[in-house]
Amino acid sequence: MDNEMCNFESIGLGTWLFIIFIIAFYLYVYWRIFEKAGKPGWAALIPIYNTLMLLDIVGKPWWWILLFLIPVVNIVFAVWMTNLLSLSFGKGVGTTLGLLFLSFIFYPILAFSNAEYKGPAGIQTEGS
Repeated sequence: MDNEMCNFESIGLGTWLFIIFIIAFYLYVYWRIFEKAGKPGWAALIPIYNTLMLLDIVGKPWWWILLFLIPVVNIVFAVWMTNLLSLSFGKGVGTTLGLLFLSFIFYPILAFSNAEYKGPAGIQTEGS
């Protein structure tokens, strides 16, 4: 069975480098988003913890992470959390749709633009 089409050896070096580049880029984008929200950027590197930090950014409790384990419910809550992230940076439904359907464009825009963190779901934090 040496002729299997779906093994790791059949993927070329260029493809692996591209995949590594995409992963590194998204980690950097999330790092920037976390820093804009006043969270440590390194939190983007740690699985599960980065979701907890994202929940904190959008103002939802930690136990929401359990809802991401339930099929179908996880999709609804992921869309909701994306909308809350958009609102947290003073953006609207258009940005939410962009984050959902054109994430490779809209997440970097959120990270590198002059969008400011307004507080959980857009509520201005005290002292700001």
